Amino acid sequence: MRIGIIGAGAIGGTLAHRLAKRGHQVSIANSRGPKSLAALAAEIGATPVSVVDAANIGEIVIVSIPTKAVADLPRDLFANVPSSVVVIDTGNYHPELRDGRIDAIDRGMLDSQWVAHRLGRPVIKVFNNILAKSLVEKGVPRGTTGRIALSVAGDSLDAKATVLRLVDDLGFDPVDGGDLDNSWRQQPGTPAYCRDLEAGALRRALAEADRSRIAEYRAEREARIRRDIASRQHESDKR
Repeated sequence: MRIGIIGAGAIGGTLAHRLAKRGHQVSIANSRGPKSLAALAAEIGATPVSVVDAANIGEIVIVSIPTKAVADLPRDLFANVPSSVVVIDTGNYHPELRDGRIDAIDRGMLDSQWVAHRLGRPVIKVFNNILAKSLVEKGVPRGTTGRIALSVAGDSLDAKATVLRLVDDLGFDPVDGGDLDNSWRQQPGTPAYCRDLEAGALRRALAEADRSRIAEYRAEREARIRRDIASRQHESDKR
């Protein structure tokens, strides 16, 4: 498939590498322009392009950038992109650590609903609840014992079916996470977030999540990340 990726960070860059290795035609873009990605693209077998080209070149477009950066994308980025093109959002909202406060999300709009509103396109939520290390190391053939699963949430059944197949192609059991209104179940801090669960356990974790605790889940996860950063810094200082 032709796949455009906007964002070359931990998840975007890893997906570009894995997808190109699987034989997909991958184009990758970032805010700094194609020249800044020339070395990475050559290494992984992708094509460096502009953000506009990444949005217009693929059958699937993966948006893998910080939530706050979505607001900096061209407002008409998808204006001429056919409706058949699937748009994936891999992002997570981190107000204290990275993104600053986004009023609409703080008032209750879900992360990916806000992204869809900003892009003017429906999105499929996936790859936001797996660490890049697991994405690199834990993809295995279908039927392998202990194969971990990834949840896919979105409103379009056809688009979701395409992404479920892509998840399987990458080496993970695809789990239908429901419509986009259920995407909060895989947001930061929830029982399904970054735990590398098998399909049955992932479905149970998604079901266990409590919508009234969205802000609490997020705050707890951010606090844990801050503790991890402080611990690593402390260990580094001791050396």
